[in-house]
Amino acid sequence: MITGILHTTFLTADLVRARAFYEGLLGLHVDSQRPNMSFDGVWYDITPSQQIHLMLLPNPETGLTRPAHGGRDRHVALGVSDLDALSKRLTAAGVRYTLSQSGRRALFCRDPDDNALEFMAMQ
Repeated sequence: MITGILHTTFLTADLVRARAFYEGLLGLHVDSQRPNMSFDGVWYDITPSQQIHLMLLPNPETGLTRPAHGGRDRHVALGVSDLDALSKRLTAAGVRYTLSQSGRRALFCRDPDDNALEFMAMQ
């Protein structure tokens, strides 16, 4: 009886660097209403009922080789209203990405902590 995905969590080793990516590059806004935890982190609202949670915690997979294409790795898929504008911002910031290999209008990139993200055009 699953009714939705409420949030996804990513580990980060450098919260300042991760926030620059999620806030500065992707344009997300911090949800200041979330409770404090026993570790540092930040919540971003995607919709009123969907969030991304960054947690400043050690990555247990440090040194693990990730696939070059994020679609071949565990990832979260996020809808975007303007995929072309996002790809231009990623290119300008020097963030590498790959296009979906399925033919969908989508791209994959990695955040500064090597977490894979998929962005799908919702037009």
